[in-house]
Amino acid sequence: MNHIGENVVRIEAQALSALADRIAGPMADAFNRGVELLYCCPGRVVVTGMGKSGLIARKVAATLSSTGTPALFMHPVEALHGDLGMLAHGDVVIALSASGETDEILQLLATIKRLRLPLIAVTCDEVKSDAGKKSGVAQSTLASSAEVFLSCAVAEEGCTMGLAPTASTTAMLALGDALAVTVAEKKGFKEEDFARLHPGGKLGKRLARVETLMHEGDAVPRVSPKTKMPDVIYEMSRKKLGVTAVVEGERLVGIISDGDLRRLLERKGKDVLDMSAEECMTRDPKTVSGEEFAATALAIMEESKITSLVVVGENRKLEGIVHLHDLWGTEMV
Repeated sequence: MNHIGENVVRIEAQALSALADRIAGPMADAFNRGVELLYCCPGRVVVTGMGKSGLIARKVAATLSSTGTPALFMHPVEALHGDLGMLAHGDVVIALSASGETDEILQLLATIKRLRLPLIAVTCDEVKSDAGKKSGVAQSTLASSAEVFLSCAVAEEGCTMGLAPTASTTAMLALGDALAVTVAEKKGFKEEDFARLHPGGKLGKRLARVETLMHEGDAVPRVSPKTKMPDVIYEMSRKKLGVTAVVEGERLVGIISDGDLRRLLERKGKDVLDMSAEECMTRDPKTVSGEEFAATALAIMEESKITSLVVVGENRKLEGIVHLHDLWGTEMV
């Protein structure tokens, strides 16, 4: 039975290769017009589809939303029974239908046209390119009614009976991904935007900012340069971060860590207790900006073999301290 599974994957891979060729060739203008409609959309992108196409439509809407383009899925049957209120002026509609003749989708056309909403149709109609004419001439009702028609036509389905949508739905999904990613790139969507939209996911945690994880305010151990070491040790023990910042006003001038204390005690013994913070501190400690990714802070800690990192702003203003333990929740450690 292995050869059946292999054949299905090869058929779907060929369908994707053909789709890529269409996007690069005869469907390029239509694809670019679709991207422009989504990019300029002042409202939301409403994605609809029935059956297997509806399942793909849900994924397309989710991908658009997660990459910075507000989108939602509208079930065509529910829409006909009241959910058409989802549609509003300024929206763009993407309708997915393999045949382009799905009754439930076609019944939405009157409302879409009445609201003058741009329509992107994704069907399995073949793309025809006539000399001197706009490419993308389509046969189905849905495709011919749309401002932009995009083809997910396939040479054959992976199903051995040629009935179950397999290669066609794979092509449909890939086409939705291509639109979403192209629009995101055009909008300048960046890693920090992705992190903001995915605060609870593993990727979002990995892209968390230092400022969202650091200890700040009264939780930050700090002493002045003239503070005697008994008081320094007390501050470090009380705040339990294994380090204290040494500050003049709000400006960081050094740090003292547990490791610094151990090394001083080995060299000077109890005489350390007569010393001040400025005599014991590391004057040029490793620091990080609160706007940096947590991954950057972790890299600095690993390179320097330290467990705490001071967070500073402009002019080395002390803003907080991030500890290795704080990064555990990001699933990076």
